[in-house]
Amino acid sequence: MKSKAHLVIPTEILEEVDKIAGKKKRSLFIAEATREKLEKERFLKTLEETHGAWADQNHPELRTNKDIERYVRGKRQSYRKRVKEF
Repeated sequence: MKSKAHLVIPTEILEEVDKIAGKKKRSLFIAEATREKLEKERFLKTLEETHGAWADQNHPELRTNKDIERYVRGKRQSYRKRVKEF
Protein backbone atom coordinates (compact mmCIF):
# COMPACT_ATOMS: atom_id res chain seq x y z
CA MET A 1 0.00 0.00 0.00
CA LYS A 2 1.25 3.47 -0.80
CA SER A 3 0.45 6.75 0.90
CA LYS A 4 1.25 10.31 -0.03
CA ALA A 5 3.04 12.54 2.44
CA HIS A 6 4.22 16.10 2.34
CA LEU A 7 7.87 16.23 3.42
CA VAL A 8 10.15 19.18 3.93
CA ILE A 9 13.66 18.30 2.79
CA PRO A 10 16.67 20.61 2.60
CA THR A 11 17.24 21.78 -0.97
CA GLU A 12 20.82 20.49 -1.14
CA ILE A 13 19.69 16.98 -0.18
CA LEU A 14 16.88 17.00 -2.73
CA GLU A 15 19.23 18.22 -5.47
CA GLU A 16 21.67 15.42 -4.68
CA VAL A 17 18.87 12.84 -4.70
CA ASP A 18 17.75 14.14 -8.09
CA LYS A 19 21.31 13.89 -9.46
CA ILE A 20 21.55 10.27 -8.40
CA ALA A 21 18.02 8.97 -8.91
CA GLY A 22 16.39 11.53 -11.18
CA LYS A 23 13.18 13.42 -10.44
CA LYS A 24 10.96 10.58 -11.68
CA LYS A 25 12.53 8.09 -9.25
CA ARG A 26 12.84 10.50 -6.33
CA SER A 27 10.11 8.85 -4.21
CA LEU A 28 11.51 5.37 -4.74
CA PHE A 29 15.02 6.51 -3.81
CA ILE A 30 13.81 8.25 -0.63
CA ALA A 31 11.63 5.26 0.32
CA GLU A 32 14.57 2.85 -0.10
CA ALA A 33 16.91 5.13 1.86
CA THR A 34 14.32 5.40 4.62
CA ARG A 35 13.87 1.62 4.68
CA GLU A 36 17.65 1.16 5.05
CA LYS A 37 17.76 3.69 7.89
CA LEU A 38 14.86 1.96 9.66
CA GLU A 39 16.60 -1.42 9.39
CA LYS A 40 19.78 0.08 10.84
CA GLU A 41 17.87 1.69 13.71
CA ARG A 42 16.05 -1.60 14.50
CA PHE A 43 19.38 -3.43 14.47
CA LEU A 44 21.01 -0.87 16.80
CA LYS A 45 18.01 -1.05 19.15
CA THR A 46 18.28 -4.85 19.24
CA LEU A 47 22.01 -4.60 20.00
CA GLU A 48 21.29 -2.18 22.81
CA GLU A 49 18.50 -4.33 24.26
CA THR A 50 20.58 -7.51 24.19
CA HIS A 51 23.84 -5.99 25.42
CA GLY A 52 25.27 -8.23 28.10
CA ALA A 53 23.02 -11.17 27.28
CA TRP A 54 26.02 -13.36 26.50
CA ALA A 55 28.05 -14.48 29.51
CA ASP A 56 31.23 -16.52 29.17
CA GLN A 57 30.36 -18.58 32.23
CA ASN A 58 27.22 -19.78 30.43
CA HIS A 59 29.27 -20.94 27.42
CA PRO A 60 32.57 -22.35 28.67
CA GLU A 61 32.89 -24.39 25.46
CA LEU A 62 33.41 -21.13 23.50
CA ARG A 63 36.04 -19.33 25.56
CA THR A 64 38.97 -19.38 23.13
CA ASN A 65 39.33 -18.70 19.42
CA LYS A 66 40.05 -22.41 18.88
CA ASP A 67 36.80 -23.28 20.67
CA ILE A 68 34.88 -20.90 18.43
CA GLU A 69 36.56 -22.20 15.27
CA ARG A 70 35.69 -25.78 16.28
CA TYR A 71 32.07 -24.78 16.92
CA VAL A 72 31.72 -22.96 13.59
CA ARG A 73 33.39 -25.82 11.70
CA GLY A 74 30.97 -28.29 13.28
CA LYS A 75 27.96 -26.14 12.34
CA ARG A 76 29.18 -25.83 8.76
CA GLN A 77 29.75 -29.57 8.48
CA SER A 78 26.29 -30.36 9.81
CA TYR A 79 24.80 -27.89 7.33
CA ARG A 80 26.69 -29.45 4.42
CA LYS A 81 25.53 -32.89 5.56
CA ARG A 82 21.88 -31.78 5.63
CA VAL A 83 22.20 -30.16 2.19
CA LYS A 84 23.64 -33.36 0.68
CA GLU A 85 20.69 -35.34 2.03
CA PHE A 86 18.29 -33.32 -0.14
